[in-house]
Amino acid sequence: MKLEYKFESETPQQLKYFLKNQRLSKGLLAKVKFKGGLILVNGTERTVRWTLELGDIVEVVIPAEAEHETLLRYDAPLDIVFEDDFYLLVNKPSGVASIQSQYHPNGTMANRVKNYIMEQDYEDKVVHVVTRLDRDTTGLMLFAKNGFAHALMDIELKERRITKKYFALVSASENLDEHAFIEGAIGRDLSSILKRQVVEEGGKNALTEYKLISEREGVALIDIILHTGRTHQIRVHFSHIGAPLLGDEMYGGRMDLGITRQALHCHNLKFKHPVTGEDMNFEVDLPEDMKEVLG
Repeated sequence: MKLEYKFESETPQQLKYFLKNQRLSKGLLAKVKFKGGLILVNGTERTVRWTLELGDIVEVVIPAEAEHETLLRYDAPLDIVFEDDFYLLVNKPSGVASIQSQYHPNGTMANRVKNYIMEQDYEDKVVHVVTRLDRDTTGLMLFAKNGFAHALMDIELKERRITKKYFALVSASENLDEHAFIEGAIGRDLSSILKRQVVEEGGKNALTEYKLISEREGVALIDIILHTGRTHQIRVHFSHIGAPLLGDEMYGGRMDLGITRQALHCHNLKFKHPVTGEDMNFEVDLPEDMKEVLG
């Protein structure tokens, strides 16, 4: 991959400080130096100690990433919402884990993206998962197409500059407001390896914002923004206030309305593209099983 920049300051600056301002990490520059990359100024190879002048063109050639053979390929269609040189955004179906694990050695979204990358014969062949979803949650899932793009997006995640919105179908409850916040620390439920619960002490702070979109026949459609990212946060918080997600048997959700997975869908992803600076805003429709419940 090649990155290109123009030095536009009238004050000379050492190349290493300029590249730091472009958010190229020391680790990435070490990779460029020792693993076959290049740093060029006006077409001539230079070290990071070179001093830039107004109008200089800087090119950084980052070595290609070879595949991780431990991640298997899995041939299945991808519902691609957006793709450029840096990112791949897909609409994940239900019943598919995000990443390979002991319990899901193949068939995950990472395996499917690996297959797509290999089929397209992209130069960089490592799968970089930026955002994950639970196995039964549907919707937008973001991948980076190289380590540089992944590192930049990780900064955006840590600074909470990425907004994810979820639609959920929950049991209607008098505890649901038109617009409200649910705040409650989340910790492990000692009765289960997987289950979480709201706890008085020892948990991690969690904050969920929601708006009530519609309500009919005991079912409410909720639009949710997570202000923290705890395990099972949405499922735990709505169960805690007496409005569990439909199909979420673990947390007391109704199983008699035709949906047998937690009725949760990541419908919106919004961020500023960390390479181009462009405002990105993506929306995907509700999946069919959730639509059928709504009628």
